[in-house]
Amino acid sequence: MYQINTLALDDPKRSAWDAFVDQHQDGTFFHLCGWQLVLQQSMGHPTYYLYATEHDEIVGVLPLAWVKSKLFGNALVSTPFCVYGGAVGAPEVRRALEQKAVEIGRELGVDHVELRYRDPQDNDWLTRSQHATFGCELAEDDAAILAGIKKNQRALIRKALQTEMSWHLDSDNQDFYAIYSESLRNLGTPVFSKQLIDALQQVFPTQTEILTIRNGHEAVSSVFNFYYKNQVLPYYGGGKPSARELKSNDLMYYQLMCHAKKDKNCTFYDFGRSKLDSGAYSYKKHWGMQHQLLHYQFKLINATELSNLSPNNPKYQLFIKMWQKLPLAVSRWLGPKLAHYLG
Repeated sequence: MYQINTLALDDPKRSAWDAFVDQHQDGTFFHLCGWQLVLQQSMGHPTYYLYATEHDEIVGVLPLAWVKSKLFGNALVSTPFCVYGGAVGAPEVRRALEQKAVEIGRELGVDHVELRYRDPQDNDWLTRSQHATFGCELAEDDAAILAGIKKNQRALIRKALQTEMSWHLDSDNQDFYAIYSESLRNLGTPVFSKQLIDALQQVFPTQTEILTIRNGHEAVSSVFNFYYKNQVLPYYGGGKPSARELKSNDLMYYQLMCHAKKDKNCTFYDFGRSKLDSGAYSYKKHWGMQHQLLHYQFKLINATELSNLSPNNPKYQLFIKMWQKLPLAVSRWLGPKLAHYLG
């Protein structure tokens, strides 16, 4: 039988945890144990990072965090603020870790346990597939990367390349956070605290990077990226209102693809998840990338049905319209107090 353990922040097994994630084909950047520190210190969420051992060797991991709110529910999630999660290991190890997660969920009195798997699982959990993830292999050079993008999207990029806009790598996150928080306000979505970005840069200094497009001296588009296993994942991105006319977002993602291939030796571009039939989903389809349906799984504990926190839920439409009208300073102050629970 496997022994199930809980990882502590000073646990000597932390390096073995990451080594296991590095070596396993299902291990993602979001399974790395550094996220435990990020979630606890920047967001204040209790964590339950489970690992299974056999003969004192790690054979499976399951990162979990407890997100509890009177407004948005009470859940044990793998993993909040991350697009991928769930247990990693052989099928029988995953089932053992899932069972332990259910036991912890019952002890905590959560509404449900949520595991954000990429692929279907052979278990009795409820599966909800409302998101798809997009991606593509990175071609050999800038010209080949551009040629691989769908015709209409390629035309927008070419138009942007003819301007004097330039791209830059920023170590300071001030411009990024200003652009991203304004972009989310305009979408009617609360932004998380800047502390989350600070923590990610501190915990993953070599695996995070900010790429910014400037029109003259003005930063107009910016994206916060993760690098892992020869893949680049543009995770948090946005543009100023002028970005649509300038096509600076299109230029930003293209320049990121070229930079990741040429300077980071990346072979795959992970364009991240989008909700089916959303604006972001349509935008990514225009790039011509392959997409994969995600299989998020749930085990109801105290809830009798799953809640619907989607922005497409009609009951949130008034909130979204009101949020879009907030002054930026107010949205940046109030947003983190809500986004803290919208992982």
